Amino acid sequence: MRFTRDYSAEIDRLKNEIETADAIVIGAGAGLSTAAGFTYSGERLQKYFGDFVEKYGFRDMYSGGFYPFPTPEEQWAYWSRYIYINRYMDVDNGTYKRLFELVKDKDYFVITTNVDHQFQKAGFDKHRLFYTQGDYGLWQCSEPCHQKTYDNEKTVRKMFEQQKNMRVPSELVPKCPVCGKPMSMNLRADDTFVEDDGWHRAAERYDEFLRRHDGLHILFLELGVGMNSPVIIKYPFWKMTYANPKAVYACLNFGEAYAPDEIAGQSICINGDIREVLNVLA
Repeated sequence: MRFTRDYSAEIDRLKNEIETADAIVIGAGAGLSTAAGFTYSGERLQKYFGDFVEKYGFRDMYSGGFYPFPTPEEQWAYWSRYIYINRYMDVDNGTYKRLFELVKDKDYFVITTNVDHQFQKAGFDKHRLFYTQGDYGLWQCSEPCHQKTYDNEKTVRKMFEQQKNMRVPSELVPKCPVCGKPMSMNLRADDTFVEDDGWHRAAERYDEFLRRHDGLHILFLELGVGMNSPVIIKYPFWKMTYANPKAVYACLNFGEAYAPDEIAGQSICINGDIREVLNVLA
């Protein structure tokens, strides 16, 4: 594995690649949203979930998402706050918008494991986005009895506003309109994840984009992707770079910027804060 070389030289190389590449494939992980201000512990956790922290001892928002709450009313009090602050509130400190400004005039496509909808909020074309792991803004049947998702914004806003004593009103608890069973988040946690028509169309558009640019000068720009699910973005980016002598792999990741020796000559690795790097590039 090859780690970061000279920081400023790598920045210059990346700037040149963004300007000259025939196409840019952005692969984004949790580190990008963290850089944009979407922290899931510390001050933000205490501000919005202080009562849940006191009662259950949660150390981060993720922990609460998997907790078996005693009632659906309490479960949705937690989840509606979680969805509202990470999907519907305007939190981005400019990181996503800065990225958009860098690539908006390029032939780009985005594949991301993030589920917070920030690419579209920043101006990215929704037809150039593939959210592989779901969306905080969607519900599905928990069974699931059918392969369809449902927009949750209207109900989540009501839940957020009307909850009291860590509970939402019972009439707001979502039930599947087909079978009547509880609704759940459209997030890939197990084999119940619904890949609806929109998911499949996005997957097809991504595959078509890669086919259309096969063998061309492609920049695979990886932002904040860790080793939780490397098979979705990181490993395919390495493989496609290795298979295409004209391709360049760029990795921006605080503390985890590296590339395999096999593509060392085609790689740009920048170990730094993504927000700061994008500001310098802009």
